[in-house]
Amino acid sequence: MAEQSTEHLDPAEARPERLRVFLVDDHAMFRAGVRAELGAHVEVVGEASTVAEAVTRIAAVGPDVVLLDVHMPDGGGRAVLEAMRRTHPQVKFLALSVSDAAEDVIGLIRAGARGYVTKTISPDELAAAIRRVADGDAVFSPRLAGFVLDAFAARPDAPVADPELDQLTNREREVLRLLARGYAYKEIAKELFISIKTVETHVSNVLRKLQMSNRYELSRWAADRRLV
Repeated sequence: MAEQSTEHLDPAEARPERLRVFLVDDHAMFRAGVRAELGAHVEVVGEASTVAEAVTRIAAVGPDVVLLDVHMPDGGGRAVLEAMRRTHPQVKFLALSVSDAAEDVIGLIRAGARGYVTKTISPDELAAAIRRVADGDAVFSPRLAGFVLDAFAARPDAPVADPELDQLTNREREVLRLLARGYAYKEIAKELFISIKTVETHVSNVLRKLQMSNRYELSRWAADRRLV
């Protein structure tokens, strides 16, 4: 009896299974954009804007990969990772953030993320990064890989700690980083999806906490800590 030919398989059977992806970000417009851009590549099975929502919904849907923002008002990506990694070790996490600061990258990787890319990544590159993370690879935006290698090679067991930096909230750090790069208040507001008045409040808080008087002192302080 002749063997059955395998040359005429249904194209749908030959395509790889679509990965199930969950989005965690506190900006609804950004989540909508990512969902639209990734729609042809993956199945977006859910989204959340807070740590509590993320923990509950990820547990319920069991995605392959979670795209995770670093900074959110109620704790951010690290809090989600710490809540999920013991109970759902099969779920892979890929950080997707506006921040490219060394302490953010290292902190998320120490907490269990499999990769870290910035929000400047293209849709095709993001889809490829998700696939690689799902396959077990580690993925980083080019500039960020060096932070991780340096941190783990030099002090593999040491936490990243800075008493002065620890005074600042996650949002204050984001504002400080952009301010130190020369962004105007209006540009910071647009980048972080907040009002100019909120930017001014964050800058005032940072100046007070660090006991500085102007943005130039803040810029030097941020550069010394590789936050820029």
